[in-house]
Amino acid sequence: RHEYRITWPVELVQHLIAEAAEKHMGVLKIHSHPGGFDQFSEVDDRSDSELFPSIHTWTEDGFPHASAVMLPCGRIFGRVHPASGAWHALDRVAVAGDDILFFDHDQRLEEVTEDQLRTAQAFGPGTVSRIRRLTIGVVGASGTGGWVIEQLARLGARLVLVDHDRVERKNLNRIVETVLKDAESGRPKVEVFAERAPGFGTHSTVEPYIASALDREVADRLAECDVIFGCVDSLEGRDVLNRIATFYTIPFFDVGVLLRADGKGGVNTICGSVHYLVPGGSSLLSRGVYTPEDLAAETLKRTDPEQYEAQRKEGYIRGVRTESPAVISINGLIASAAVNEFLARIHRFRLEQNCGQRWQLFDLINCAWTHPSDGRPCPLLAKRAGRGDLVPFLDCNLVTEARYA
Repeated sequence: RHEYRITWPVELVQHLIAEAAEKHMGVLKIHSHPGGFDQFSEVDDRSDSELFPSIHTWTEDGFPHASAVMLPCGRIFGRVHPASGAWHALDRVAVAGDDILFFDHDQRLEEVTEDQLRTAQAFGPGTVSRIRRLTIGVVGASGTGGWVIEQLARLGARLVLVDHDRVERKNLNRIVETVLKDAESGRPKVEVFAERAPGFGTHSTVEPYIASALDREVADRLAECDVIFGCVDSLEGRDVLNRIATFYTIPFFDVGVLLRADGKGGVNTICGSVHYLVPGGSSLLSRGVYTPEDLAAETLKRTDPEQYEAQRKEGYIRGVRTESPAVISINGLIASAAVNEFLARIHRFRLEQNCGQRWQLFDLINCAWTHPSDGRPCPLLAKRAGRGDLVPFLDCNLVTEARYA
């Protein structure tokens, strides 16, 4: 170690290079510039030019590797080292922690136009510019999903929308932007938002998929997003989204609503939840949102209805949840809480640390807003954080190769 340089023998990292070759993973070399020098130095250039050709010779799969630098302020910048040897800058470094950080190579702020002026007055031009550069996946475009989409589109984000359902008359009481003619024509829900979001004038774009997150091509597209919102009731969908976020290191917000009526005009339960899942931390499974048995039952019902029904009658299966009542005001409340949770993590405005807000529960019957502990890292998924592509995909058999419409 010297005042302006630190060196180490390559032998210390040989086992990592060997593991990368075995698992077809990339190697990241990262170091700090304590003095705040915000570029790669000549020493860095020489070091990288010696190290990365050797790594490529060892791995022999043609996949790129990367070099990065962290500054005292926490900013990280980096560059890709492909097998061709032609370096180029990383477009973005994303940190999916309790604070969600994005460090773009292009740090220029986009002009705040009149449509975003009041948002900028609250959160500043930097946050407005950041949101407009993000690609956010929203799975589920119904009760809560519609509200999430509406707010993110008006904030100016680029959206990837996923939902295989079509608008029905029973949806019109709670899905924003839908009208009677959408139900009469059986229009896909995502197409409704794809048509109307550009009319907001907020520069938001929509990429619609009339499909399920269980379709491989859709799952691959979600793995490329900067942030994911899950607004689905199915356990399979929630499990897959949790896996995508874990394997590809993406911040994930899960939105849930439970309303139980007594059938006599009264309401027994009005609850909602917002889960923020940090890759490598706890999961929906470890938080007890569902059990492996619940997930297996739902999968069996989808893939083999006759066998499911036989096991249910024999008492081996407790049953899968059916449709429950839905009210637009409740959906809007919980969806707004989820979007505000996202904003709080890209633009810290809380007095408390974000680490204590990973799980929020809303009980409208008892006027309670609680923040349960999210618990320890998930023993099943935490070890898969950042794993990326794997065979089988996501280390499960839920995702199929079906094409979307």
